Amino acid sequence: MTHHVILGAGPAGVIAAETIRRHAPLDTITLVGDEPEPSYSRMAIPYLLMGSIDESGTYLRKSPAHFADLNINVLAARVISVQAAIKKVVFEGGESIVFDTLLVATGSHPVHPPIPGIDSAGVHTCWTLADARAIMVLAKPGARVLQLGAGFIGCIIMEALSARGVKLSVVEMGDRMVPRMMGPTAGGMIRDWVDAKGVEVLTSTRVESIAAGAPLNVRLSNGRTMQADLVISAAGVRPAIGFLENSGLTCLLGVLTDEHLQTNVPGIYAAGDCCEAFDKVSGKAVVSAIQPNAAEQARVAALNMVAFARGQALTAELKGVTQINVLDTLGLISTSFGDWQGAPGGEHVELTDKAQGRHLSLQFMDDVLVGCNSVGWTENVGVMRGLVEGQVKLGAWKDRLVNDPTQLMQAYLASAQGQGSWTGAQDERRR
Repeated sequence: MTHHVILGAGPAGVIAAETIRRHAPLDTITLVGDEPEPSYSRMAIPYLLMGSIDESGTYLRKSPAHFADLNINVLAARVISVQAAIKKVVFEGGESIVFDTLLVATGSHPVHPPIPGIDSAGVHTCWTLADARAIMVLAKPGARVLQLGAGFIGCIIMEALSARGVKLSVVEMGDRMVPRMMGPTAGGMIRDWVDAKGVEVLTSTRVESIAAGAPLNVRLSNGRTMQADLVISAAGVRPAIGFLENSGLTCLLGVLTDEHLQTNVPGIYAAGDCCEAFDKVSGKAVVSAIQPNAAEQARVAALNMVAFARGQALTAELKGVTQINVLDTLGLISTSFGDWQGAPGGEHVELTDKAQGRHLSLQFMDDVLVGCNSVGWTENVGVMRGLVEGQVKLGAWKDRLVNDPTQLMQAYLASAQGQGSWTGAQDERRR
């Protein structure tokens, strides 16, 4: 009997298990998670902190019997190594299982900054349900909260903390907010918006030390010392692949895969935040830590796991991933698609109206929009994504957009009609 083992019980792992079951009704499937919780979405944790949902609202599947009904074995265990050559997974405690096919879908884990006192009581990441429970105890109305990091995840956490009525300060090492998603103008506009909403943001600033106690005393690189009832570390995440050292799998930033999501070892696949897959815009292998990409990667990997187990050709292919980010920061919508910083030899146009809180930046290579970002420009989100993802050839419309970036919708409709790239425009018209 074929045994498919999936490491990681988040969205990618769950979708892969369900896909395998649909296409291989009799195969054995083991889904391994390392938390004592039902499978849940980390992206739902901010809504839990806001009080919009309870813990069950974070669960990926609502029925407690969902996996049992599908005859999917769920195992709570921490993986310490994978031995690809003999197809074995070893767990903490010494137990092990063997597999015919393996999917690595272990996601990411928070970066642990090397700050003295970062392990003090009252300092938490915001990544797990256990983290959320601890934060809700401390983040009472009026509590002094200091957050490390104003990147994409940090801004989502900031939104949740603000909704709890805390007195919030945010420290960001970069010179602007969301520096991996926004240029200086856009990042500065988001900071101005957040400041106006009563959240203090200190950019180009580091936390140098945290002194334990109640309150915590936090020393900053600007010479200031702040007292905090709670410190949130949101300094970014990295693929959770440390257990793959000496496994035989090729890993760069993430687990390197081909168009079938297969690794360098036949029968072993990767998907989700730990996976390094081909980005069709940049032409490079990237880790794209967003849920839509994770879901598609999981689907493709699962289909190929079934094919491999049956000795069939691998026909399911990932068409590529695109960097896609849409962020709501205290009511201000910002977006970043594709190669937003531009490519060597490309063209760039930018339109900024700070009084209206609107900014638009477009990056072109030849007559293709390869990247863009925006602040407060909500009417063309679907069009921007469609143009970048579809790599739509704009022809003469490229020069028109350079002269007037507000003509995005017209450019999409005129250029996409003959190229079969209507999805983004149709989505936009339904908005």
